[in-house]
Amino acid sequence: MLSLFICGTAVTSQYLAEQYQVNTPMLQSFINYSLLLLVYTTMLAFRTGGDSLLQILKQRWWKYIFLGLADVEANYTIVKAYQYTTLTSVQLLDCFGIPVLMALSWFILRARYRLIHFIAVAVCLLGVGTMVGADILAGRQDSEGSDVVIGDVLVLLGASLYAVSNVSEEYIVKNLSRVEFLGMVGLFGTIISGLQLAILEHKDIMKIQWNWKIALLFIVFALCMFGLYSFMPVVIKVTSATSVNLGILTADLYSLFFGLFLFYYKVSNFSHCS
Repeated sequence: MLSLFICGTAVTSQYLAEQYQVNTPMLQSFINYSLLLLVYTTMLAFRTGGDSLLQILKQRWWKYIFLGLADVEANYTIVKAYQYTTLTSVQLLDCFGIPVLMALSWFILRARYRLIHFIAVAVCLLGVGTMVGADILAGRQDSEGSDVVIGDVLVLLGASLYAVSNVSEEYIVKNLSRVEFLGMVGLFGTIISGLQLAILEHKDIMKIQWNWKIALLFIVFALCMFGLYSFMPVVIKVTSATSVNLGILTADLYSLFFGLFLFYYKVSNFSHCS
């Protein structure tokens, strides 16, 4: 289910960028954070005692600022990447977050892994290198080499920031509460994304030729993101951030099919993915 939510955000972002030339990644994220604020921060506001909104802000406000910043920029760079590279490239390259996540879990959460895990990380990194190289070659053939590389770098950066967010999420969910994580991310994510939106994207938003299709894509993206944020802590609490990120790799398969049938990608575009 989480993979389907991820695929939904990917497909809607690709549609907005390719079909309608709507390039507003911060606006898309801002809507999601506003929904989290409306639901989960409101729930915190009605709490009393040591886990109330006021007490959480007094004790840990600066930590949640850093968490909100990492999460906002992760979403921004990933969605921004759809302007430069393809749906399948984004979905496959974001597996780079897994070795970063494992490294952070090792040092911060004291997680320990077996030899097979390190072999899997090596394969993952090899796949990332292959994807970047193949995109560079494909981009040179289409005279878009620099754009494709920019897209790939944005995905790698976003995947690393997601790893930071996921490790923090695992710690908070297992030691504090799911509502606290979502409420604080909603609060600071809304503030940070709102400021960044006003600074970077106000001109792009004014250029959007609004119609019901564009509005529907924004709504579907926001609902998929809200669903992903709401249910991921549930899964992380019973497993781990690493397990979840390994499990949601199935989103790559869904994205492959959507790339075939919705965006008419040719086999040559992703033959290197196998």
